[in-house]
Amino acid sequence: MWISQITPRLRGVRDPLDSARRRTAFRRRAAAALLAVALAANAVAIVWLWVHGGNLHPSSTGAGLTSAGRLTGLFGAYLALIQVVLLARLPALERLVGFDRLTIWHRWNGHVCIDLIVAHVVLTVWGYALVDKIGVGSEISTMLGGGIYPGMITATIGTGMLLAVVGTSVVIVRRRLRYEWWYAVHLLAYAGIALSWFHEIPTGNELVLSRIAADYWRALYLVTIAVLVFWRVLVPLTGALRHGLRVSEVTPEGPGVVSLRITGRNVESLRAHAGQFFLWRFLARGAWGTAHPFSLSAAPDGTSLRITVKGLGDHTARIAQIPPGTRVLAEGPFGVFTDDRRRGDKVVLIAGGIGITPIRALIETMPGDLIVLYRVVTEADVIFRAELDELCAASGAVVHYLVGDHIGAGRDLLAPAHLLELVPDITERDVFLCGPPAMAAFIRKNVREARVPRRQVHAERFALI
Repeated sequence: MWISQITPRLRGVRDPLDSARRRTAFRRRAAAALLAVALAANAVAIVWLWVHGGNLHPSSTGAGLTSAGRLTGLFGAYLALIQVVLLARLPALERLVGFDRLTIWHRWNGHVCIDLIVAHVVLTVWGYALVDKIGVGSEISTMLGGGIYPGMITATIGTGMLLAVVGTSVVIVRRRLRYEWWYAVHLLAYAGIALSWFHEIPTGNELVLSRIAADYWRALYLVTIAVLVFWRVLVPLTGALRHGLRVSEVTPEGPGVVSLRITGRNVESLRAHAGQFFLWRFLARGAWGTAHPFSLSAAPDGTSLRITVKGLGDHTARIAQIPPGTRVLAEGPFGVFTDDRRRGDKVVLIAGGIGITPIRALIETMPGDLIVLYRVVTEADVIFRAELDELCAASGAVVHYLVGDHIGAGRDLLAPAHLLELVPDITERDVFLCGPPAMAAFIRKNVREARVPRRQVHAERFALI
């Protein structure tokens, strides 16, 4: 039994762990404030550029439309750069908000970005057509073929690339595309943003009027490129050379589920923690082209890392065929689904399906009063049963295996009343929740309906855009 379970806290004695968590929380708040200030400062600078360009008092309807088009264009380009930075694998940013939340911000930022770019195109073409007193079709022809507006063809191609990315992001389309194709199309976003550069500097009214404004805009692009190249290219390549990771074992865990043990040099220097994940790229035929996020399914031991994968698609189904000795590229560790997030000694860990992987790693290292709820559809879906029983017996934790479908006899599993029956003091506990997105969202709603405060709920979503 863990010492923290049997040793009461002394009244008036400050817990060093609590003090460390408070310091960490303060640093996160300070970093969030600095980030917000930086984003707001650039937004203010963009508005100033627009005002300085003489757009505040248009002389006609056409001029007003083009002025609005310029503002939407500036902000659309700015959000496109933010879009790149959000998933540039910045450790500080990822530690601040968590990788899964960054993907959500990335998704919504992308929607706003493309809306602004489309608005820019429509407003600008319409406005110039009114000013030139010609039809919209004629204005488009003049813009693309007249040689008056440099970079318009490349900008049009870039906009088409961004629209292609948005199209593949629509859920119904994505489900019909292989992940590899969806991933490749998303790389077009980088090309689309790059092509817009050749339009913005030569023809951007606000940037043509001021050398300082143009240099400021160039600096935004250069900083974004530097961040992208350093964290997405140089850091992974350096890590690959330094650690030389390889698959050492492939172990079946259940129907369609395998565990991979990965070893290499200086593995401890990765500083991975239970509950975190890496983006894994296996250099084997049919697998090297994409990187997928898989959580650690065992606490890092300093010499190896273990992940457990369920075959749910083309890529994950091929993982079981990866032979030992295969080289591995790993980006990470990522994720804030760790013991550092808890607020007290009592915790309930809820896993849905393959979401047991980070939960199992947390059980191995997390002290305190633990209750584990493992939700699956059938008995065959239970993995790590022997390991979970052994870990819980050694630490004094309690584990409940909850088996049943979602529409029949098992429909009330982990409902609010059932949660309170299993864990009467759940409102006093931190809740760590992980599972497939739909299941996790459903259980999270039930946890909140069981009166667990939002600040005590910590979730890891198995989704990556």
